[in-house]
Amino acid sequence: MSIQHQEFRGRVNRLQNKHAKYAQGYSARVQSDGLIVLEPRRMQSRISGKVFVLVIVSFLGFKAFLMAALGLGNYDERVARLADGTAVERAGALVMQADPLSVWAAEQIGPILRQAVS
Repeated sequence: MSIQHQEFRGRVNRLQNKHAKYAQGYSARVQSDGLIVLEPRRMQSRISGKVFVLVIVSFLGFKAFLMAALGLGNYDERVARLADGTAVERAGALVMQADPLSVWAAEQIGPILRQAVS
């Protein structure tokens, strides 16, 4: 393959890459000298920080509700049984083990649950 052909293939590849970037959207801006410059849009994550925080808080709230409803001793016993299972169950036990924030939240929720039940 000649050098000219390799250079040509390189230019074609660069143009194809540029076309693929612009196909997903672009923005135009005018520079101070009047030149219009097109730039491909950056890809943004579909999961924002707010959504991530909401999922974590919801999960911790769920754990706290389970701890308050079952009682801390019973909850720890169930997590220990889960830790003796398969690899997926062990991973679940690792995630569901009691942490200080969930225990604190369970202590706050517990009296409210007992009051609602009686």
